Formats: sequence, C-alpha cells, structure tokens
Amino acid sequence: MGRGSNTARKGRRDAAPGQQLDWIRTLLRKGPRRLQAGDLRYRPQPRGSSTLHCVLLDMSASMLRGEKLALAKGCLLALTQDFYRRREHLAVIGFSGHEARLLQAPGKAVAFNAGWIQPLRGGGATPVASAMQLAEAVLQRARRASSGQLLSLWLLTDGRFAALPTRPKLADCCQIVDFENEAIALQRCQRLAREWDAQWIGAAQLL
Repeated sequence: MGRGSNTARKGRRDAAPGQQLDWIRTLLRKGPRRLQAGDLRYRPQPRGSSTLHCVLLDMSASMLRGEKLALAKGCLLALTQDFYRRREHLAVIGFSGHEARLLQAPGKAVAFNAGWIQPLRGGGATPVASAMQLAEAVLQRARRASSGQLLSLWLLTDGRFAALPTRPKLADCCQIVDFENEAIALQRCQRLAREWDAQWIGAAQLL
C-alpha cells in the first residue's frame, strides 16, 4: 500500500498544473499488477468529447446474491461521474427477466445520477442476447449520427448466463467488469473478454 501511494504522489508531482488523476483509466491501465508510475493517467481539461459509452447493466437474479447488483450500481455511478467530468456521452441498458430495456437514452453524461441508479431493482433471468441486440441498435444510431464518434461498450455482469453473447460489431472497444464472487467461479467473463478481444476488469479494481 505504501509503495503504491508513493507512486501516486510522485505522479502528482510530475503532472501538469491543474491536472487530476483519472483513477478509472489508471486502474484499467494497471490491471492486476502493482501500481507503477507509468500506469498513471490524468483527466484532460473539459473540452467536450466524441466518445459514447454504452453501459450494459446485468440486473438478473444472480446479481442479487452477495450484493453484486448493489456493487454494480456503485460502479455505474462512478463511471457516470467520470464520463461527466470528461464531457463524454452515455447510454445505459439494463437487462433482466425477459428482455433488455433502455435506462438512459444516449446523450451527454450529466452530473447527478444517483436519483435514477439507486432505485433500480433486479431479478429473473439474464436476457443477455436481448441486451446485445439493443446495444447494437443504440450504437448503429450513434454511428449514423456521427461517423467519427468513438463507441465504447461496458458490460457489468457476473457472467452467469447460459451462452456467451456475440460482441456488438459496431463497438470500437469493449470493457467487461466482472462481479462474480461465488466460491466456485465459472470465469465466463474472462472467457468472454478473450473472445471479444475486450478488457477484463475485476470489479474490485473499480470499487
């Protein structure tokens, strides 16, 4: 802990005046390794962004065990705050029961999101295929509206689905945040990350 903190302090000394550490991007860069000075990433000065983050939130019954859904909602809130600071765009899809639904239509990320994230409830099956179809439609509309926009997909899940879903074709990059915490781990999120050529992130890294 002490060594990592020293690295962070050194990074702050090396940063340009006015820059702040971007912990989400720093943790994504670090992965499971010990934090190094080269991992540190800083928030750019707000000036708008051409990035749309499409976040898929697994709200199925398996996410209710071990408070995984509560943790995922906390992760989603942290992501929305970071996207807002970077003046980026956001769309959120929730999936549980029989189908996926759009929780937040694509638009500029706003500052306050706890009011709609906190009341979200889950249960039922895991219609991950429906979520991917809806995500593909959202990304397709975004691509038509702005051909130069970067389309980033985030999947927040414990991977407890029967079949691995197909990667949305229009996503420029994918991040899979893994909330699996069962004693017997199926590790489907890690397998999915390999198949998608996506970045796998253990939920503990963001929380």
